[in-house]
Amino acid sequence: QEWQNPFATWDPRDFCNISEIVLPMDTYWSPPIFILERVNGQNPELNYMVLMHNGSFNSTRPYQVTLTCSLIILKFPFDTQMCNLSIASFLYPAVTDFVMKTRRTPAEMMKDSESFFLTDGEWKFTNLSIIEYTEMVDDKGFSVVTYVISMERRPTLYILNLILPTCALYLLDMAVLFGPSSLEEKINFQIAIILGSSMLAVILNNSLPTSSNKPPIIGTH
Repeated sequence: QEWQNPFATWDPRDFCNISEIVLPMDTYWSPPIFILERVNGQNPELNYMVLMHNGSFNSTRPYQVTLTCSLIILKFPFDTQMCNLSIASFLYPAVTDFVMKTRRTPAEMMKDSESFFLTDGEWKFTNLSIIEYTEMVDDKGFSVVTYVISMERRPTLYILNLILPTCALYLLDMAVLFGPSSLEEKINFQIAIILGSSMLAVILNNSLPTSSNKPPIIGTH
């Protein structure tokens, strides 16, 4: 965060060429902002900010939060998701008192975000866009900045553990059904295939995400 305070300036030549100082957050006014999609999280312990001689404040506070996100898992495990991270403050109207702006472009922020994202996790970070707008609440406009995060699921694990075994069972079922085996052998094979399909169904039920109005296509077949 960066903001200006014209009442907190000084001439470095009058103070031993000191051009910046570190102060606690409660020493001066700081922007009261919060994340709209936040469920819970850990508050930062770095409650300090840097004050420059020209009245410029700089505060870097790392947050670790859990956010709510509406998932569309119809194409699981080949799905892509878009989640919002909205930063706002509903204490000061945007028209007269408080306006938030992003300093860096989405391309610059995406490059920095990729360095912090887990490259070997389940999700692949694909895009980041920024939306600056004014939210109307009780006939008052408040400044909001929304980061739209696009992610793509890595399906390799689900293909190896779910899709390929399921296809193999169905192919084996067709081969046994139309094969030259006797009726008794076919019945034994069918029972074994049903048991294997039941085990895969249990594994699939534990693996599929449940936070969606529409179930995945792979779970309905």
